[in-house]
Amino acid sequence: MEISALSRKLWCVRKPLIIVLTPLTFLPLLFVLPEKEGKCLYVVLLMAIFWCTEALPLAVTAMLPVCLFPTMGILPSKKVCPQYFLDTNFLFLSGLVMASAIEEWGLHRRIALKVLKIVGVKPAWLIMGMMFTSSFLSMWLSNTATTAMMLPIANAILESLFGDLETLKRNCKSIKDPENDTNGQSNVKLDTLPSEKQMLSMEGLDGADHGDGRTAEEIHTEAEYQMKVWKGFLICIPYAASIGGTATLTGTAPNLILIGQLKSYFPDCDIINFGSWFAFAFPLMVLFLFLGWIWIAFLYGGLNTRLCVKRQDQRAQAEARAQAVIDEDYRKLGPMNFAEGAISFFFILFAILLFTRDPKFVTGWSAFFTKGYVSDAVTGVIIVSILFFFPSQKPSLSWWFNPQASNTPYAPLLSWKKAQDCVPWNIILLLGGGFAMAKGCEESGLASWLGGHLQPLAQVPPAAAVMLITAFLACFTEFASNTATIIIFLPVIAELAMHVSVNPLYFMVPATIGCSFAFMLPVSTPPNSIAFASGHLLVKDMVKTGFVMNILGILSVSLAINTWGRAMFHLDIYPEWAFPANMSSTVTAVRIPSLPPLNSTL
Repeated sequence: MEISALSRKLWCVRKPLIIVLTPLTFLPLLFVLPEKEGKCLYVVLLMAIFWCTEALPLAVTAMLPVCLFPTMGILPSKKVCPQYFLDTNFLFLSGLVMASAIEEWGLHRRIALKVLKIVGVKPAWLIMGMMFTSSFLSMWLSNTATTAMMLPIANAILESLFGDLETLKRNCKSIKDPENDTNGQSNVKLDTLPSEKQMLSMEGLDGADHGDGRTAEEIHTEAEYQMKVWKGFLICIPYAASIGGTATLTGTAPNLILIGQLKSYFPDCDIINFGSWFAFAFPLMVLFLFLGWIWIAFLYGGLNTRLCVKRQDQRAQAEARAQAVIDEDYRKLGPMNFAEGAISFFFILFAILLFTRDPKFVTGWSAFFTKGYVSDAVTGVIIVSILFFFPSQKPSLSWWFNPQASNTPYAPLLSWKKAQDCVPWNIILLLGGGFAMAKGCEESGLASWLGGHLQPLAQVPPAAAVMLITAFLACFTEFASNTATIIIFLPVIAELAMHVSVNPLYFMVPATIGCSFAFMLPVSTPPNSIAFASGHLLVKDMVKTGFVMNILGILSVSLAINTWGRAMFHLDIYPEWAFPANMSSTVTAVRIPSLPPLNSTL
């Protein structure tokens, strides 16, 4: 009992203990390794432990380089502090501001309901509609906001299809009792009457009752199937939101970490920007989304396009009720107003300008400006700045001449207060901490030192190494923040690629995408936690579904990087920009023997 009581007390103070004991545990590194490399590794491990255990808030841990790098002689503060607001951070900030404007005027809800109206209410198609909508919104909004918005819509549709959830659960838990039932039939009273909410939505249609001709076994079978479909709906939304974020640079933080660290390690690398990333990652997202839909629909709906209801008239009534809920919610939105139309225009303009700035496969509009001056961050900030003064009401010339018109204050599409409330500023600091850590690893020589010790991995075929790296990071991110995961491992992966003479993008791009594949645990990512908090999913449901999702994701990334990714990013050669600065002028690009050249002119 005393040991148990002590363990509970230790658990209560675990975070302070981690903060105190971790620096003491890694202290020997300062004495057994080369001076600068040892100091930098000490800080990196300290931050990695704090990030993984969340002993300190993630943003606070991200600020540790500001105090530790200068005081330990690793990097002066004038080099550390600018890393916290690189142009990559401004690109991310502009994406977050655009997302807050979309949420402010409800455009995301209109998009979601419109898609659901199109796909209909057959279970497999409705799951596809949910996944497609969630992934599209997550390309521009945060995956957490997308999941929080989509789950209530899904629950309303499901209640219209299947009735009250508690009634459904009771019907699923029916148990045969041979002592009280001599005929061997189920003696448990099954609740087949529709809930009050369902009765109100039926609008006079006859629902299922005790006289509908179904046996207890049939009702139990229907309830079990319907409960599976319900779980499929709940689980597909957070998964699709995580997948969708990989398609755009602003969709998730690891993508921007990749860009920032590429600029730090390889200043001459300008291959990846918003347009080229989208051209690579969007087809990958569509492929993975389709495979994920096949798996989830098979697991939770049997790819059945009809409800598991025996009587055709009852099935038709249930589907009509669900369709009526979608139509009614969409009708309540009313016609698109001026503000929604304006946000739609700027949102489309935002995407088009980012995509066409310098897409690599054609000449972009940035060619009209001084080379190297206009970046994606410039584009994003220009567009979102307009939102703060563009009117949310349609301008009217007659208003100036009508003394009876109401003199309401001018309101722009977005206020700074709304932006302050919606933008997760801690993520901006987290990005900055990652860039500062990468800069410290580079300047101190730690990255090169670690890469030298990874030389034995040169014997592993690059294609196999890609799968191993993606799988490892996909597993690691189940227990740690995806942003923290990529910050910790990306410098090591870059050095590994250089030491085995493989194009760094060949390893770094799959690693970045793999960090978003957190599907197996409720704590893996906030969308998973939101879905699990509904109380209708079990951990085993997420593990069973997520394990196969991880495998599908790893295979999809491997296929993408070895096919169109190799052609787009010229991955079959070791590029000049990846050589050290003192070698770049004398060494030309070399072809990688382990990656046979593609028959491509790209």
